[in-house]
Amino acid sequence: MVTKVRVDQDKCIGAGHCVRAAMEVFDQREEDGIVVLLMDEVPPDLVAKVRKAEALCPAQAIRIEVTD
Repeated sequence: MVTKVRVDQDKCIGAGHCVRAAMEVFDQREEDGIVVLLMDEVPPDLVAKVRKAEALCPAQAIRIEVTD
């Protein structure tokens, strides 16, 4: 099973909850705080953190995809 994360930078409001939840996966641009993905394929040990980031995102800019 492969877990991928996608972000919609146009929706992102720069709240930073994703970075606090999973700093291994997310970062923010210096100039405006918009989310930046550090990896798009999430290792199993980080899936729970990414799911938390998705749930905490006030702009619903994070989407998780699970494939076989």
